[in-house]
Amino acid sequence: MLNMKEKIAGLLAGHIEGLDQSEIAKLIEIPQDSKMGDYAFPCFRLAKTMRRAPAQIAAELAGKIAGDPLFAKVESVNAYLNMFIDRAEFTREVMEAVISEKDRYGASDVGGNRPVVVEFSSPNIAKPFHIGHIRSTVIGNSINKIYSFLGYNVIRINHLGDYGTQFGKMIVAYRRWGKKEDVINEPIKTLLSYYVKFHEEAEKDPTLEDEARAVFTRLENGEKEETELWQWFRDESLKEFSRVYKMLGIEYDSYAGESFYSDKMPRILQELKEKGLLEDSQGAQIVDLEKYGLPPALITKSDGSSLYITRDIAAAVYRKETYDFYKNIYVVASQQNLHFQQWIQVVELMGYDWARSCIHVPFGLVSLEEGTMSTRHGRVVFLEDVLNRAVEQTKEVIREKNVNTECIDETAQMVGIGAVMFQELSNNRIKDYVFSWDKVLNFDGETGPYVQYTHARAASVLRNAGAAADKALADAASADMSYIGGDSAYELAKLIYRFPEVVLDAGEKYEPSVVTRHIVDVAQCFNKFYHDEHILVDDEKEKEAKLILTYAAKQTIKNGLSLLGIQAPEKM
Repeated sequence: MLNMKEKIAGLLAGHIEGLDQSEIAKLIEIPQDSKMGDYAFPCFRLAKTMRRAPAQIAAELAGKIAGDPLFAKVESVNAYLNMFIDRAEFTREVMEAVISEKDRYGASDVGGNRPVVVEFSSPNIAKPFHIGHIRSTVIGNSINKIYSFLGYNVIRINHLGDYGTQFGKMIVAYRRWGKKEDVINEPIKTLLSYYVKFHEEAEKDPTLEDEARAVFTRLENGEKEETELWQWFRDESLKEFSRVYKMLGIEYDSYAGESFYSDKMPRILQELKEKGLLEDSQGAQIVDLEKYGLPPALITKSDGSSLYITRDIAAAVYRKETYDFYKNIYVVASQQNLHFQQWIQVVELMGYDWARSCIHVPFGLVSLEEGTMSTRHGRVVFLEDVLNRAVEQTKEVIREKNVNTECIDETAQMVGIGAVMFQELSNNRIKDYVFSWDKVLNFDGETGPYVQYTHARAASVLRNAGAAADKALADAASADMSYIGGDSAYELAKLIYRFPEVVLDAGEKYEPSVVTRHIVDVAQCFNKFYHDEHILVDDEKEKEAKLILTYAAKQTIKNGLSLLGIQAPEKM
């Protein structure tokens, strides 16, 4: 990865006493005012070792490095060494990096192939895969892609909600009001209707809740009839979920849900007991977390049945023993903050030194314009419906605008689904937002279709250039980039240069929107360059330089979209 600070530090290292190259690189700053240079080096720390005033040291250093081709100008201002990068030299180096690395531009080996588990999406079986699930699904998928790009070995887990009292309710509802053929024809919508009816009837007849708990206990005990019904509900649900994941281009390494850990919980309960962490509380078993500023963690209910927290502890232990993870990342709504604080604290009290390697990545909630979503009241928007509507709307736009594409269906799929995903990933993940059809299907402004269109525009320029584009990329090392020294070209080159740093930042913050915002900036800057400068000019040298920059912008946008799980159309 091209690193200008390290390059400058290498030039300075031979002239500075008492600091090595890495220490010098850490001291190099980027001035807020570009009139003060592209980079600045403060000389205060050198006064003691070099026994001269900081301003004198800055002046001496300016004289020693000013002749390097990397710089257009070097000057000292008081105790600062201000460096103005030669635009042509800088742009050429950045372009060479993009051309040589292509789809790997921005990637790194910082992960060292260390295993990272990312748990995301995790819908409840026999319930709708609704718009509320999009956050965990696409944020988690993007984090998975970013960590893979940074050189980690990512294990993608869909921790299905396939256990708990809700399945007692579902089985009771099916036995009372269900029909097998209805479930076969429309599994999720039919099962949802049963679930809604159960809650309506339970308000009139509270004994239904007791019946559901008893049925779930039979399921936990492995009774044949309940287990077969549960397995059927799970299989039918996964068929529907798989359709949505296919539309989104998302794959998993494991679908091990809550039920997978049911036989692993006795060991955890025994371990908690042996380590003196369990206490009785009105028949239930808890771990007291008061001294850590947390309410008690409820481990088992008074009837002996397990809870989410027990299963999450069992799952974490299993994952550590199976994958020996470096990080175990959970992309789960901020509503669950307390739950994660509790069980991670319990794991730490159990003596596992990897407890703090379990990282909860929270996100804000999605609500509907008419109010909060509620499965039990049937107030949901199906995610598959959202994606299909986005694709259909995109087809209409393509036809209206006579877009140059032979594959309307394929393009509409890329753009429509990309629009939904991009909108989801464009804001800071922790913010709550209201789902609005108008916003999702608005293709103007800082949207996914705008960025995809910019990629297609750059691709069109390169296609129209034909053999000239191929020659430009082949001869990039000797290209004269002084032909594009204007502000719009230089700003674009700087944004392309920053892309690898942006990917690292997104990984450290578990924040895909860092990438989203950056590629919007690249797209906007390319479009300014496109309008400011005529690219396919008669002068071959100038055309060559502009085609190289066009290619680099296109590649950077493509790589950024890929990290978001979004495709980059060549025509649009």
